[in-house]
Amino acid sequence: MTMMTPTPLLEIRNLSVAFRTGGRDVTVVKDVSMEILPGQTVAVVGESGSGKSTTAAAVNRLLPDNGRITGGEVLFEGRDLATANERRMTAIRGAGIGFVPQDPMSNLNPLMRIGDQIGEALEVHGRATGRAARARVVELLEMVGIPEPARRADQYPHEFSGGMRQRALIAMGLACRPKLLIADEPTSALDVTVQRRILDQLETLTRDMGTAVFLITHDLALAAERADTVVVMYRGEIVEAGVAAEILADPRHEYTQRLLRAVPSLSSTSMVTAPAVSTSLVTAPAATARDRAEPDPPAATASLAPPASTASPRHLVEIEDLSKVFTTRAAGTGVPSRFTAVDGVSFGIPRGQTVSIVGESGSGKSTTANLLLGLDDITSGRILFDGTDLTSLRRRELFAFRRRVQPVFQNPYASLDPRYTVEKSISEPLRVHRVGTAKSRKQAVARLLDQVSLPSSMAGRLPHELSGGQRQRVAIARALALSPELVVLDEAVSALDVLVQAQILELLADLQRELSLSYLFISHDLAVVRMISHTVHVMRGGRIVETGTPREIFENPGAEYTRELLAAIPGARRAA
Repeated sequence: MTMMTPTPLLEIRNLSVAFRTGGRDVTVVKDVSMEILPGQTVAVVGESGSGKSTTAAAVNRLLPDNGRITGGEVLFEGRDLATANERRMTAIRGAGIGFVPQDPMSNLNPLMRIGDQIGEALEVHGRATGRAARARVVELLEMVGIPEPARRADQYPHEFSGGMRQRALIAMGLACRPKLLIADEPTSALDVTVQRRILDQLETLTRDMGTAVFLITHDLALAAERADTVVVMYRGEIVEAGVAAEILADPRHEYTQRLLRAVPSLSSTSMVTAPAVSTSLVTAPAATARDRAEPDPPAATASLAPPASTASPRHLVEIEDLSKVFTTRAAGTGVPSRFTAVDGVSFGIPRGQTVSIVGESGSGKSTTANLLLGLDDITSGRILFDGTDLTSLRRRELFAFRRRVQPVFQNPYASLDPRYTVEKSISEPLRVHRVGTAKSRKQAVARLLDQVSLPSSMAGRLPHELSGGQRQRVAIARALALSPELVVLDEAVSALDVLVQAQILELLADLQRELSLSYLFISHDLAVVRMISHTVHVMRGGRIVETGTPREIFENPGAEYTRELLAAIPGARRAA
């Protein structure tokens, strides 16, 4: 008996997409063809700017205003979406095709409660209203791993951590049980334990309901573990496609081979040097930073200089018994409640070393970073920077401190001004701190773009014209502009494909060796943490539960929670 070939749920035929920029059309997707069967998971992998997210956006007809489909067909259940009217697309989005975007802050309404936003999707498509919708919302939030889902449903996006916001978007995408779920980097902001829970849930949907998953990711280990088929894109074209295990075990295309070589694993070689014994270079970072910059006006030079002392502290940063308590009010009742985000945390950041904090979303990692940066007020405890208590700094001293400490945040969409060109964003710290001339600042921008592997032609573009990974590279370039002594990196490489991630990590390691830079590196990617760190702190529930060198933490973890994190890494033990 001849077996019938399943009819594709989604079939993309010779799709081409162009963006109108600089008065001309630039083709970013070229003759792409692929298909997804009911219940199948297809992962599209490739570096930032390869066209993978644009292909997904074309399927759902969610291209930016300057983007358009210039050729080909997008057949969903046999009907071409490329020519469908907006009314039909509105009916399909959410119900037929669910979508989980990469950036939670751009896709959640800051003025609406999380539960109302998820419930709205249910009501628009006639799936549930009133109490039934509320019950489904709570069920969805619990399913994606959000604690106290009934209480959290009444909170606003700003009351969620970055990972929790991403989980809320995943709940929204799954709300109407779509036939196809387009997931654009759905777990890039999530810790590995929640990532595994989410991806297990997607597999359950695929198995039980025949839901297909169109997974966009730069994580090849995740693609190998979760997808039936892998499609590799490079510069807008498909260069290799096939069964996931075969593609990743025996890649044929040179680009795929390069991607695999760049994937970090727990057996990857460390990029950092052993801590220096000598303390003779403790004042080198500030002097080197001044030497590398253009001459400053006298006032700016004076404000940059570290406090005069005969002996610098052993650590650039000392955090002592740090706590942060947030007060919130329950919706409807207005009854205040207290939440301890950071609970008695103590550690130091030695000069010229990388201290990393790992832990699941909501563990207190980012709050600790915000307290160090002065973005949140300390409830108790203290932070010493170069021997000075940060709470004692006056306005002028705080301005000088901000030059010596620069952040790179998790979300480049929110940290870049949408009205600023790339050049203006990168040069802004130099202008604010009166470093150099207009000409020298322009030259500095070109050098910084080259350092983070972006072409100089990007200088005139706006953030919406860049991919997520390109935006993050701009944010890193801006943080490096002032040659700071301490860089706080909060999930700074989570949005980057593995090739660019490797380049950025090498850049950070090189700069550390050259300038004796210190890093506070916050990440949920344990393989990356092992490669870049001198010391690792594991946080859970606002407390540090384990501390050690990368080798101690990853080869002989003492805490059960650390062992759970390690066990959840996709492809963790893949040979380097």
